[in-house]
Amino acid sequence: MLSVLGDRTYRHLFLAQVIALIGTGLATVALGLLSYDLAGANAGAVLGGALAIKMIAYIGVGPVVNAFVDRLPRRGFLVSMDLVRAAVAVMLPFVTEVWQVYLLIFLLQSASAAFTPTFQAAIPDILPDEERYTRALSLSRLAYDMESLVSPMLAAALLSVIGFHWLFGGTVVGFLGSAALVVSVVVPQPKPMKREGGIYARTTRGARIYLKTPRLRGLLALNLAAAAGGAMVIVNTVVYVRDVLSRSADDVAIALAFFGGGSMAAALCLPRVLERIGDRPVMVAAASLLTVALAAMAVLAATPGVDQWILLLAFWAVMGAAYSAVLTPSGRLLRRSATPEDRSAVFAAQFALSHACWLLTYTVAGGLGAALGMSATLVALALICLAGVVIGLKVWPARDPDQLAHTHTELPSDHPHLREGSRAGGRPEHVHAFVIDDLHHQWPRMGV
Repeated sequence: MLSVLGDRTYRHLFLAQVIALIGTGLATVALGLLSYDLAGANAGAVLGGALAIKMIAYIGVGPVVNAFVDRLPRRGFLVSMDLVRAAVAVMLPFVTEVWQVYLLIFLLQSASAAFTPTFQAAIPDILPDEERYTRALSLSRLAYDMESLVSPMLAAALLSVIGFHWLFGGTVVGFLGSAALVVSVVVPQPKPMKREGGIYARTTRGARIYLKTPRLRGLLALNLAAAAGGAMVIVNTVVYVRDVLSRSADDVAIALAFFGGGSMAAALCLPRVLERIGDRPVMVAAASLLTVALAAMAVLAATPGVDQWILLLAFWAVMGAAYSAVLTPSGRLLRRSATPEDRSAVFAAQFALSHACWLLTYTVAGGLGAALGMSATLVALALICLAGVVIGLKVWPARDPDQLAHTHTELPSDHPHLREGSRAGGRPEHVHAFVIDDLHHQWPRMGV
């Protein structure tokens, strides 16, 4: 897996991602403490508002910004977004009102919503070989998991010697370090394409390609399943451990570590598994496992006399592994489903639509958890997860070849595109790697 780090450009970008993630993790801890400093017992409401604003930025801002990214130098744009994030982090320690927190979080997350899809879309251009790209995806998954483990520990160590406001300084350093690493390499620039239509067409292009592609519709459904499992862990672990099981705050960290450990273990194994089995079987099996785990936890939560602590750790590890197995192959599917010129737009669509799933599941996990308790919440999330699996199986055909036969009745017979691909038996169809673009507006029916 580590062999991909031999590529200098990818190595620098991967390190940029790691450093920025650690800085973001420090900001998460500091933001919680800042919210408590400003709102006291209402800190949870402040954090909930900040989370909602984050989701709104991800869903609404990302596609709009990325509609115009192809007009800008990719490296310069990435560096600019890092500098914007660093500037916002500099201001966070000086806020005195809750509304200032909300404003700055919106600016920070808007920059992240522009940065992340552009960054992700650059990696397939750097590592065009699918096997190497798969290893890069697993490394990226590991980076996210390490952030969830390392950043809290680093924050705890720093808080023993400095005040929490200084943690934002670590965030600034992280974003500046990321900018320095990005500027140190040449980031491939996609060939600019002349697009028809106005701002609406450009803004929605990625989503239209995404929703017209069967495997990506399946990916969205499975993202919903992953979000159901992830929301349960992120939102309700602290409630489950502290209130239901009456255990210490340290045990909250242990439970989250088991989830992260399961995710890391899966990420390490996935490159070989995906090479042998393929994306769809792995992702569907993992989402199904999430459904079973949530349903089993619902039963156990309502069963007296069971050592729920040990079972919680076991299930959290299993769910972490399944969660990683659903999400890690996403980049492979996006890469297969768009031209290099449309890749940023499609990655932005994935970013926005997947976070819409998270907005739904966060609401269910938090609202039902507070109103009806853990068993009811687990049942509801298990049903959402099951719905994601069923829809994914329905909209994503088991037979999903890259090359498809299709016709172009709208094109003149001498159009250059008709000479691309291959023909069989004198039939009017031609065959080539199929994606939705300006010449291919609808997915062909299989066999046509």
